[in-house]
Amino acid sequence: MTRVSLPATALSAVDFGAPAAERDIDRGLEDYFVESEAYNRVRLGSRRIVIGARGIGKSAIFQVLARREREAGSYVIELSPEDYSYELLNQTMASEDHGSWAKLGAYAVAWKYLIYVLIMKEVSKKKTHLKKGAANGIYRYIRDNHSNPQASKLSALVSYLKRLEGIKIGKYEASIKARELEKLYKLEEIHHLVPSLKEIASSRKIVVLVDELDRGWDSSEDARAFVAGLFQACISVNSVHDNLRVYMSLRQELYDDVPELYDDAQKYRDLIETLRWNELSLLKLIARRARHSMPALAAVDDETCWDSIFASLPGPGACGSFRYMIDRTLYRPREIIQFCTQAIECCRESNSVIPVKHAAVREAEGVYSAERAKDIAAEHRFQYPGLISVLEAFRGRAQSLDREELEFLCLELITGEIPSRGTSLWLNECTQHALIEILWNVGFLRAEAVQDNTEKKLGSGPYLGVYRVLHNNITATRCFQVHPMFHAYLDIGSAGPKKVSRSKTG
Repeated sequence: MTRVSLPATALSAVDFGAPAAERDIDRGLEDYFVESEAYNRVRLGSRRIVIGARGIGKSAIFQVLARREREAGSYVIELSPEDYSYELLNQTMASEDHGSWAKLGAYAVAWKYLIYVLIMKEVSKKKTHLKKGAANGIYRYIRDNHSNPQASKLSALVSYLKRLEGIKIGKYEASIKARELEKLYKLEEIHHLVPSLKEIASSRKIVVLVDELDRGWDSSEDARAFVAGLFQACISVNSVHDNLRVYMSLRQELYDDVPELYDDAQKYRDLIETLRWNELSLLKLIARRARHSMPALAAVDDETCWDSIFASLPGPGACGSFRYMIDRTLYRPREIIQFCTQAIECCRESNSVIPVKHAAVREAEGVYSAERAKDIAAEHRFQYPGLISVLEAFRGRAQSLDREELEFLCLELITGEIPSRGTSLWLNECTQHALIEILWNVGFLRAEAVQDNTEKKLGSGPYLGVYRVLHNNITATRCFQVHPMFHAYLDIGSAGPKKVSRSKTG
């Protein structure tokens, strides 16, 4: 192991950056950003729908892309969580069963309208840079129809939806209704301006970024139509001109929770970038952040950078500290940043020095594990409300369980023998196999990897999480392990599997 000797005062300088990209962009994110192959595909425009788990780096890609495109002179329009509210949509829009409403198509065309209006507003701010013919029509339209500076970015979408709703469920004659709807669905109001936008895009790139659609997600009728409609609008607007690029990011859970979206996505797989990280790329990420705050590490490789900050683990044959910490993540950048930052804070509180000792890492793990367990439950709160109380059923148990033990524990949860709170909407309908699949998919369980030598002892093989393998036959897995990320929070031990009592069911 190679290490750079750092002064005792170095601990105060260590900074791994903010876990959230929108707060990190002004702290140095662009300097230590990891330009992955995924980022380059997005930057070049070959992928425009970015999908991944929370904390996987979607916003970081969008934040860096926005800044660099602006520096290159592109028009950049950003839509972020404060610009939309699912609660507002639910309160504003009539339900789909109120007349012949067909919300998905309405949201798709309203999103197209909003995107075009936002682009034209941005273009109108800098109309002196445009060819006269293209600029004049766009400028006049914005001046006459969208000149209110107090209007929110979403107001154009809501107003267009209300126009569609008014005709759809209003008391119009069929012939009038059909003509008016056709005008709205064909965007007749602005259709004549699309050639001008093409002309502008041919000389100057236009980039629209819609990020963090998961903020405030409530799985409502309007929320699902909002997201699925945006997906359709992105596909449509992206076909106008290669220099007119609309990007959207979407959390994996939302993607799985909107059937209409999933059906559409299969046709446009080539436009979707699913973000994944491995050990080497995460080490690179954390080392770059460390070097940014500690110039003394600027010339060393990633492993040396890590070993200069974190001490090796005690004991013969112990794994390295990076292995220990990365094994307690779901391979998401935010998690390793959070764990490392917490360890540094514990080290400072104990008036220790670099390299950070394992005692500080273990202390940090208690805080980190509790936060991550609650975050994972919150992440899936609409699909699996009350998930945290299901995880609590594993408190104090051994880290490994064979299939029979796990199935019996799941059965006790499903039947209520082990009580849980707020789970009635989904848990009562589960089978043991379905619940195991859910716990695997949310990252709580790791499955023993299939081994070529079937004579090997049960539980002796490596355990892999859903984030490590693209496909895994969970129904054939014989042994499972609670993910180490949850061990400290649930007080899970390392002794052999505890037998689950069967006396409760007689």
